This record gives sequence, C-alpha cells and structure tokens, in this order.
Amino acid sequence: MKATYIDYKDTNSFSQTLLAYLDGDPKLAPFYGYRPTIENFDKQIAEKSSFPKATRKLLVEQLQLQYAGLLETAPLVAQQIAALGDAQTFTVVTGHQLNIFTGPLYFIFKIVSAIRLARDLKKAYPDKHFVPVYWMATEDHDFAEINHTRVHGKKVSWDTPAISATGRMSTADIAATVREYIGMLGLSGYSQDLAQLVENAYLKNRSLADATRTLVHELFKEYGLLIVDADRPALKQVFAPIIEQDILSENSFQAIEATSAELNKEGFATQVNAREINFFYLTDEYRERIVRTADGRFEVLHQQRYFSEVELRQEIASHPERFSPNVVMRPLYQELILPNLAYIGGGAEIVYWLQLKGNFDQYQIPFPILVPRNSAIITDDSVVGKIFRLDLTLKSIFKPLDVLKNDYVRRYTKHRLTLRDEWMELNAIFGKMKLRTHKIDPSLGPSTEAVKARLKKAINSLEKKLLKADKRNHQDGLIQIERVKDRLFPGGGLQERSENFATLYVKYGDELIEELVTYFNPLDFKFTILY
Repeated sequence: MKATYIDYKDTNSFSQTLLAYLDGDPKLAPFYGYRPTIENFDKQIAEKSSFPKATRKLLVEQLQLQYAGLLETAPLVAQQIAALGDAQTFTVVTGHQLNIFTGPLYFIFKIVSAIRLARDLKKAYPDKHFVPVYWMATEDHDFAEINHTRVHGKKVSWDTPAISATGRMSTADIAATVREYIGMLGLSGYSQDLAQLVENAYLKNRSLADATRTLVHELFKEYGLLIVDADRPALKQVFAPIIEQDILSENSFQAIEATSAELNKEGFATQVNAREINFFYLTDEYRERIVRTADGRFEVLHQQRYFSEVELRQEIASHPERFSPNVVMRPLYQELILPNLAYIGGGAEIVYWLQLKGNFDQYQIPFPILVPRNSAIITDDSVVGKIFRLDLTLKSIFKPLDVLKNDYVRRYTKHRLTLRDEWMELNAIFGKMKLRTHKIDPSLGPSTEAVKARLKKAINSLEKKLLKADKRNHQDGLIQIERVKDRLFPGGGLQERSENFATLYVKYGDELIEELVTYFNPLDFKFTILY
C-alpha cells in the first residue's frame, strides 16, 4: 500500500472542538493535562509512576483468568500480561462497545492507533515498556448500537432481546447472523480465514464479551494487544470507595457541570450531560439508573428496589460489581485500575473527555493524554487513478458532490457560464439610476436597491440554469465522479463510520493490519488515505 496524508480540517468531517484541540487552541488548555506530543509522555510517566503495586498484581491475576485458554498460542500476550506487574510498564488504552464482527472500520483503527503509539513510545523511552490495551465496554446496555454491521453496504443484524449489560448477553442464538455475515464474504482471497475466525469466536463462546475477546485477540495477538473486561468484582472493589463517595456526595455531577459550563462559555459544544448519580445498578437481568428519592433513599428505577444510605454503603462494600459507571464515570474507573498514559478515542470521545478534567482533579487521579484515533480511507490504485484522471486530488475529493460536479463543468466547459461581467455593467447602471432618483426624491433610494436586489437574484438563478444546462455535455465525467464518491463515502459519510473491515480483510488478510500499523502515525494528527 501507499499512503497520503491530509489535514483533518480539509475533510470537513470533524467537529470544531476536535480541530481546536488538535491546533492547540489556548482556550481549551484548562480542560486537559498534557498536550499529545512524544516529549510530554515523559511527564505523564512521572505522574503515573506511583501507580499502586497491589493494583498491578490484581490486574495481572484478573487478566490471566480472563484469557484462560487463549494464551497457549499467544506467548507475546502472556508476556504483556506478566509485564503489567512491573513498575516500568505502562498502558496505552482505547475503548469501544462490543459491536458484532467488530462493527465499523474505526473499531479496528482505534486498536491499531493504540498499537502504533505503544511502539512509538518504546522507541522514545526504551527503558520503559508500553502495552496497547482494548477496554471492552462490557457494561454498556445500548444493544441497538452494536447489534449490526455493514458489508458491501448491506446490513446484517443480530435480532435478539437485549438484557442487562451487552457483555453478559449469551450468543446462543447468533448462529443465523454468523451464517449471514459469512455468506457476504464470498469465496475468494482470505474469506475462509475470516469465516473461521468469526465462527470460533461467536459459536464457541457463552457471552458477547467472550466472543469479542476471542475475535479481537486472534486479529491482534501478534501485536501484544491486551483486552480488558472490567466487569469483575475484584476490579470493582478497587473502585468501591469512589463509587460510595460519588453517589452519596454527587461529586462528579458538580465537577462535570462546572467544567461543561466553562467549555460552553468559551464557545465549545459539550458532548455528554452528567447526572446527580452517575451509576447504574447492574444484574444479569437489568441495568437501571440509581436516583435519590425525595425522602433521601436511593431507588433503582423501574425495579421497585430501594436502599437507605446505610444499606447502600453495605451493598457497595459487599457487591461493588452491581454498580456500573455511566459514560462520565467509566473513564475514572479505567484510569484507577490501569497504569495508563494515554486514551485514544474518536472525535466525540475526545470532546467529552474534555468535560472530565475537573472530576479527575478532585479525586486526585492523573488525567491521561488524549490522542485522537487515526482516521482513514482505504481504497486501491484503480480508484485513485480515476480521481487523478478526473483532474481531482485526494484532498478535493472530500468536497460535497455538487461542488465537485460544478467545479468539473466549469473547468471543462467551452462556454462562459458566469454573468459576472454583465452584472458589473448592470451595477454601474444602477449606480446612475440611484443618483438620478436621489436628486428627484431621496426616499426612492431603498426602492432602487430593492429592484437591484431582485435583479441580482434573477441573474444568480440564470447562472445556475446555465451551469445545469451545460452539465448535460459532461455526463460521462459527472457519472465517474458520483461513482468515486459512492465508493469512498458510502451513504455520503466516511467509509470508516459504516463499512465493516470484512471486505478489506478478505482482500489483504493479516497484511491489512500490518499496513495500518505501518502507516498510522497517531501523534501526527493527519487523515490517512491508503491505496
């Protein structure tokens, strides 16, 4: 593959807040820790160097249990788990929901970004060890977001009743969905390899968490990726003191509300809203919000279950695994149990992390360096060749379809499609008219301007008609532009946000991930085009 890089702002696909963060806008400086530069990781390492030895030991034990049966053929992963017990080992984390068959391409891009950043850090700090981690969002309960994926634009869904946290859902009835997905892979290239990976993951495991771990492990085990499922009693026990304090004192609500207000004051849109209590009560049957009632008790919504303050303290102490953090508290839990330096997330994630700095500060937990995941389009020489033959560039192809078409016609037309010269002449005439009417009656000036405005509107409309008429003379080129746009931007959006990795894996096999690791540069903040 070959790679071309362009600025994120030239893609017209990312929020102004993310672009401001990448540009180092000083107005955002109070809302994060260190800037994402290779030099600043030295400071982040120093902040995280006091990570508790007991937590490291617990983490190693828990991962060894979670990887039961998977480590025999993955010696590098086993070494990575053991390395977490060493005070000189640190993690680089990305997280995502348990999308079936990995969901959209950016799932893969997130993990590759973490792997590549860990490698880059090792080169910069050879006396330290850096482990890429995928944090599975096993406690998330938004099943509708993860129960489908798209291959060649066709949607394949797992239609089953959602219960509790998605990581705990059984995959017993997913076989038909697996067969449908495999049927989309065809018979060429590496289709059989991918089919076997998917069958082994989803048809031989009891839960969606197990299935996701198995598939992602097989794809990335040669790169030393560790996969963490934090929905475990022993890990939640570390979090228990914060769970109790936060529910009873509503600390996170106050801190995040204050930070969000400051962001809004500086002109930045916020992504999430904190609640007074930012925890759910979690069982195998349900995951429901906890709210404080008027009489001071704590209610599990829709379950007719109540706790007094004393009972709540006892429940947290005895069963911390039943208290599931929401989107604003999960990052705090992550940073509490991992010796982590950086979080790699999508644009929306980076924005909501900016709302969390005050909450980290009040709990005295180091805030990680925020690194936007790599974003990319993957295509081939034939498509790139068409782009160049159409006299377009890999940068201009991000423009809206109508703009590309109009520019193409204006570039190749044999006619003059603008009425700019004619309007300049008319504008001069209106200047004379306005002067004459003013001499007769100064109040007629607005009437003259109104006539001019109506004529200008009519001239603009006529220009559009000229352009539209001339498009008929360039149909072949315009059709080619449409096809290129459809290929690179399925459904009008970025390829990575809709298409599954399947078609690319079928074509390239394991080389796909190797090429992504080679060409992604997480700290360069450039959009990657691979072909």
